[in-house]
Amino acid sequence: MNNTNLMLKAAQEGKYAIPAFNIHNLETLKVIVEVANSLGSPVILAATPGTIDYSGLEYLIALSETANNLYDVDITFHLDHHEDVAAIKKAIDLGVKSVMIDASHHSFEDNIKIVKEVTDYAHLHGASVEAELGRLGGIEDDLVVDQKDALYTNPKQAKEFVERTNIDSLAVAIGTAHGLYKEEPKLDVERLVEIKKVVSIPLVLHGASGVPFDLVRECIDKGICKVNIATELKIPFSNGLKEYLQNNKDANDPRKYMSLAKENMKKVVIEKIKMCKSDLK
Repeated sequence: MNNTNLMLKAAQEGKYAIPAFNIHNLETLKVIVEVANSLGSPVILAATPGTIDYSGLEYLIALSETANNLYDVDITFHLDHHEDVAAIKKAIDLGVKSVMIDASHHSFEDNIKIVKEVTDYAHLHGASVEAELGRLGGIEDDLVVDQKDALYTNPKQAKEFVERTNIDSLAVAIGTAHGLYKEEPKLDVERLVEIKKVVSIPLVLHGASGVPFDLVRECIDKGICKVNIATELKIPFSNGLKEYLQNNKDANDPRKYMSLAKENMKKVVIEKIKMCKSDLK
């Protein structure tokens, strides 16, 4: 299993981003890695705690390792938004080489303390660590400046956070949110520029589902090296599954009734890889 250090540093130098797609099962994983391989794109297979509860960590590790052995592109399995330090350490012991510890809802000092514990352990085992400073969520346009600064990543704090935790990549909060947006998101790109001036490690954009193509591209140009995509994959997959079953009432073979779901998802994976400029073939 690979860690993400070399992948993200190559993206940083090449002015592109590594797409991090959330997986849930064999079908979603296969769509992602097959498309990534066809386009020559390195890819990160991200699994939340809920996905690990659903599919099983050992199964997901084995599937990811198989994909990595089958294809020429770099494929990494990554723990996404994990908060349980003991569970992260167990995953690292099982061979996971890329983890995200999300302690962003804690105070600044507690965030540093928790993240540093994970980083120290991960680096002893050859694993890379991503952490988040600031909080993602639904941000209203009339949010006053001091409230906004409390939620968004503060550039000065970012510099201190990176230095004290020794993390390998930093997820920044600049106005994105998890899930889909009710209206077009307004990202604080200038804040990203200020963070990039004082932080040398790769920067990560979470909550990219629904963010316009050109806006994500602008963030990549300003220093984002990893882009997380989740909801925009789940919706076409589930819509395709529902459509097939509605049109084929007697369908009972998952090898057939998942075909449209996979095809729908494939189109989005192609679009997002091209958005990230990681189609290197």
